[in-house]
Amino acid sequence: MSTRGGTADGRRFLAGDGPVAGDRVPFEYAVLRAVPRVDRGECVNIGVVLYSQATDYLGCALHVDAVRLRALDAGVDVDAVEAVLAGIRAICHGDPAAGGAAAEPPRVRFGWLTAPRSTVVQPGPVHSGLTTDPAADLDRLLDRLVR
Repeated sequence: MSTRGGTADGRRFLAGDGPVAGDRVPFEYAVLRAVPRVDRGECVNIGVVLYSQATDYLGCALHVDAVRLRALDAGVDVDAVEAVLAGIRAICHGDPAAGGAAAEPPRVRFGWLTAPRSTVVQPGPVHSGLTTDPAADLDRLLDRLVR
């Protein structure tokens, strides 16, 4: 007996077959925020992390606007924020130099990257959607929510 999955428009595929090109598949994403002064809670969106289990895709798109960050806190260490983002990028892409978290499967890495934390770089809530192209939607979300 095979388990069946489906897409939003009703097309079906056998479990393990994966989606067919053009199928809309679910994805999850979270916006990454810089919070220069955690005590004030003000933030600037600086990136997006997107995961699609159906396509085994995990990606991040990052953009730091130093002027916007300094508007919240003139003394913010922009280099430190960018260093944190470099670590996030390395974990997202499974770079062995990023340590144990980078060696985990994409689903686990997404969970690790979106876990709540009280640091200068924080993930927002996880949202979901449907896509035919996770990488294109990652770029779309960066343009819409960050830039």
